[in-house]
Amino acid sequence: MSLGKNIRIKDIARLAGVSAGTVDRVLHNRGRVSEEALKKITAVMEQIDYKPNLIARTLGSNKRYTIAVMIPDPDLDPYWAQANEGIKIAQNEWTQYGVNVNLHPFDLYDKESFQKTANQVMETTPDGIVVAPIFYQESFPVFHSFVTSGIPYVFFNTNIPEVKPMSFIGQNLYESGRVGAELMNLGQQGRGKLAVLHIDEDVHDSVHLSEKEKGFRDFFAERNANQFEIVDFILHPGQENFREQLRNLFADQDLKGVFVSTSKGTSVAAELLQETGKGQIRLIGYDLLEDNLKFLRSGIIDFLINQNPKRQVNLGISHLINHLMFKRAAPELELFPLEVITLENVNSYLGSGIH
Repeated sequence: MSLGKNIRIKDIARLAGVSAGTVDRVLHNRGRVSEEALKKITAVMEQIDYKPNLIARTLGSNKRYTIAVMIPDPDLDPYWAQANEGIKIAQNEWTQYGVNVNLHPFDLYDKESFQKTANQVMETTPDGIVVAPIFYQESFPVFHSFVTSGIPYVFFNTNIPEVKPMSFIGQNLYESGRVGAELMNLGQQGRGKLAVLHIDEDVHDSVHLSEKEKGFRDFFAERNANQFEIVDFILHPGQENFREQLRNLFADQDLKGVFVSTSKGTSVAAELLQETGKGQIRLIGYDLLEDNLKFLRSGIIDFLINQNPKRQVNLGISHLINHLMFKRAAPELELFPLEVITLENVNSYLGSGIH
């Protein structure tokens, strides 16, 4: 059902069976409204597909909102550069409706930078915050301060349910690890060794990485307890013996496959596999970064699990704005599908425009 572009407050009031004044209070967050009335108005707005652009055109609210988005510096990692593309799209979509979406980057490799950036965000007194909380321990005091200030916040990419975000948008990372294990197990015969590589991030303070490894290990523990030895490596390209460690790993004749938990690390492992002529080792990693696509097309990478950070952050911003402007309840959990990209479907996927 749609009432077109001329929808008015009194139209919503008529459909909801409430007064126009009640609808006005809901839309502009003025005064108290009963729970029953709020449910009726929200149901009508959903029924008539009440879009943000129609709100802005027909109600002419003078209220302006500021959304702060905290992500690792997009200049340091192509995965977060993709997330930043989603932020730019949101900025273009919402600025004309009185919403400022501001990027607040922090250093991917510096936990103190995360806390410092959070403090700077608090000083700007935003109406809501969208954040990728990649540092586990450092998240608790940060989000305690958000709660104390009454600022709603949405997570994407990584979920820390203990700090109770309004919403989480992303994937089930434990199941993601299990999917990686299932792909690794396809057609494998005999005994051997599998490696889990955490490249360029601290797995001990990163829930998104540890959950992937746990899912990977649990899959094999349940199905092939004695078939594979699973080893893990935490590596940083800046380490003096980084390439030597990887070459030694890839030279192991028992190595059947490598599961890389980070998108940037996937191409790093692929490059070394190509250099050492070990293309027969199965390689599974994450995301449609430019280098990853190159190695997927050349056959070095066998499977990529796409996380779609651009859409994650964009949807998180949208949920938060809808909550602030229209009092729509954001989903507590919005899980993206675990998209497996191969050489055979990559072109059709990229051509679909949904990435």
